[in-house]
Amino acid sequence: MRRALPLLLLASCAAACAPAGPGAADDAALIAQDPVIARALNDPLMSDPDLASRNEANAAIGFADSTALPVLAASNEDAQAAREALRIELLESGTLPDLPPASDKPGGAPLGPMSGPAELLAAVGAPAACAGKLREDFALAAKLPPAALLPPPAMVVQAGGADTGECRLRIVRYQTAAPLADVLQYHFVRASRAGLTPQRFAQPQESIAAKGKNGERLAVHLRPAPGGLTGVTLVYRAPQTN
Repeated sequence: MRRALPLLLLASCAAACAPAGPGAADDAALIAQDPVIARALNDPLMSDPDLASRNEANAAIGFADSTALPVLAASNEDAQAAREALRIELLESGTLPDLPPASDKPGGAPLGPMSGPAELLAAVGAPAACAGKLREDFALAAKLPPAALLPPPAMVVQAGGADTGECRLRIVRYQTAAPLADVLQYHFVRASRAGLTPQRFAQPQESIAAKGKNGERLAVHLRPAPGGLTGVTLVYRAPQTN
């Protein structure tokens, strides 16, 4: 974190020094709802001279504290409107197939707000060296291929990626008022129509993994987010060219 607030530093010390008690589990649950606070409480203190000049080269895969969105509660009307928007967009290109049942086998490791570069890259089979080439840029969320398009009501929290060699990647975290099942269906249909072979998983996390030709890969992981929203982490790797 480049700009550590004094209050957050004090909170970090308090969290580290206080003994675990009956309320520890409740505190952990509250922190899990806000990845920005979680990152602040778990990040090394900037008083350490060895960390004071850290350049955060992999910031594309960690929340930027200064650009965090407030938690906006979604009403039933919001959820229904978002659901209809997803379905209408998909119906414009043909019949809307049902979402298939989840595989009996477990999917990949869960991807969430605090997932690191190794986890995100592994989800699409990208080399670990790609971590150093990632950059954060919201404009990348507007330049997605058909297989990785975002649904109409998506609220992008963070976007990043790379465009070199084996590292042609897009990483997008977004939230939507649409129900989880409808978001799953949206990405499943998008991936299928783009020529990929998608598969749905329910464990260890609701997700879709899709594979295409020449190493094209898509991973979409979903989770309940605060305020009745659906939180999504999407990772896409473009086909490899010779």
